[in-house]
Amino acid sequence: MTKENLQAWGLAIRPRTLPAAAAGVVMGSALAWRDGFFRLDAALACLFAALLLQIGSNLANDVFDFERGTDTPERLGPTRVTQAGMLTPSQVKFGMGVVFTVAALLGLYLAWLGGWPIILIGVAAIISAIAYTGGPFPLGYHGLGDIFVFIFFGLAAVAGTYYVQAGSVSAAAWWMTIPPGLIITAILVVNNLRDLENDRKGGKHTLAVVFGETFTKAEYLLCMAAAYLVLPLAAWMGIVSWFSLLAWASLPIALRAARTVFTQKGRPLNAALAGTGQTAFVFSLLFWIGIALG
Repeated sequence: MTKENLQAWGLAIRPRTLPAAAAGVVMGSALAWRDGFFRLDAALACLFAALLLQIGSNLANDVFDFERGTDTPERLGPTRVTQAGMLTPSQVKFGMGVVFTVAALLGLYLAWLGGWPIILIGVAAIISAIAYTGGPFPLGYHGLGDIFVFIFFGLAAVAGTYYVQAGSVSAAAWWMTIPPGLIITAILVVNNLRDLENDRKGGKHTLAVVFGETFTKAEYLLCMAAAYLVLPLAAWMGIVSWFSLLAWASLPIALRAARTVFTQKGRPLNAALAGTGQTAFVFSLLFWIGIALG
């Protein structure tokens, strides 16, 4: 493999998206640790499976958006390797297959630990990752991306990680599916805001295209605000410790990203994408540190 090929694959996997993919696993593992169920092997398997699913989804989006004609030279986001001619569609699809196969193998180990619910989650995650931009009914092209991102990056990631270690899902684990799910949904919202005009031209009916710029910015604000407000509510109800509010120390990152969302358009929104992804990971990590201090 040449140096150019390695650089192309590095672009294709989009490493800046990976911290956000880890956020739900960190949150679920933090709660499992708090409740005395933490298993390092299960946590690491969940983490690597989540990262591989994100990489596989990135590859699927790269090739299927290109084949549908959505990715054009006018695209404002990071380089898509298929559209740029750095890798062929067949190469990207092969890489996608390899990544999802390895993720499935990790899933078999997790299923051995957690049983059939983990198999269902894993199969659904792989199908959804491909169906987001591929297949006869691409979810992202019909305004369904937001809800599926919340389901898999929030509900499945946090509750699934907790379940595979504890054998059940606590009230706290269910409640804490909300913050990472909403923050990572906000990443998609920024992406759709940036690509609004290009998606409209390409026939991609995201919520941003359907409802417009003002709605999309309001959706971003709602996702981020609700993610942070869940913590004091859960602490007030006695579900988590007040020390968990250490996660609020991630607010400067979130506010910087939000400022970009509300003041910039087009390519500068890539900074908000990165900042929102960093917020998701730092929020979950600080949550773990907070409950440890408590």
